[in-house]
Amino acid sequence: MRIGTLTLDTRVLQSPMAGCTDLAFRLVARPRGMGFAFLEMVSATALVRTNRKTLELMRSLPEDRPLGAQLIGSDPAMMAEASVRVEAMGFELLDLNLGCPAPKMVKGEDGAGAALLTKPERASEIFRAVLRAVRRIPVTVKMRIGFTDASGREALEIARRAQDSGILALCVHGRTRQQGYTGKADYEAIGRVKRAVSIPVFGNGDVYTGEDARRLTEVSGCDAVMIGRGGLGNPWLYREAEAALSGAPRPAPPSWEDRLTALGEHLEHEVRIQGSERALRPMRRVACWYVAGKPGAAEFRRRICAAATIDEMRLLIESLRPSPSQ
Repeated sequence: MRIGTLTLDTRVLQSPMAGCTDLAFRLVARPRGMGFAFLEMVSATALVRTNRKTLELMRSLPEDRPLGAQLIGSDPAMMAEASVRVEAMGFELLDLNLGCPAPKMVKGEDGAGAALLTKPERASEIFRAVLRAVRRIPVTVKMRIGFTDASGREALEIARRAQDSGILALCVHGRTRQQGYTGKADYEAIGRVKRAVSIPVFGNGDVYTGEDARRLTEVSGCDAVMIGRGGLGNPWLYREAEAALSGAPRPAPPSWEDRLTALGEHLEHEVRIQGSERALRPMRRVACWYVAGKPGAAEFRRRICAAATIDEMRLLIESLRPSPSQ
């Protein structure tokens, strides 16, 4: 799949997810099939101001490629300046966020994220400013089907403006901002955007299995699938989705041992990247991803959230492994 000068070997992409798609997450998922990912969403203003936490979010390694960055903001000049920095840092792709539903992002006169769906002129200004600033890497846009209007009319307007400005691809999440992450993603609304433009369109929403990915492409006609929450604790989903899209046999599902091994790797990556103390908090949430829906998950969640040290977490994870006699 081509996006401007970028050629990808996959039609399954990992969406940027704040607090989730950090470096440790990506390092676990890469060898298990994740071919392309975005790091967590980054504030354009924070990046321009060289905010320390923002720069930490943008850390990567050679094995963590290809990798895209996503900017959020509502000021065209600030978005342009931040995009220059993203390009200079060596990311292969830049995405502009018009989909984040978080209240702190969308509220106010200068609302960003999904709020820009209601401000097409401002969105166009941002597109033009960024595309004047970026010289080498492709620029894409990720958006929802609307702010409160579920018809997809707002997304169609933004999609046409994006294409006319020179944006090279779009990702459409099949929910409105008002829905947040509730209800069902509307794949037909994604299809209406796909048919309205000639640039590639990626579908996003409710992809938890390979069959979900196949249905999304069949209903919408989209060119690729972007996985969101489905990838949390399930780095095997990328290969499953890729197989479903290509008509190949479904890969064998991960065993319980596979899950615990991946969880253990995730913990060690977080410790190596952040240090033992800082890794504790995210790992309380991350550990629960891998055991969700399994027998004893509720008790494990209670105990892992009470763990006071990384060593306690290691012991809890090991306690889930069957004994040799079992």
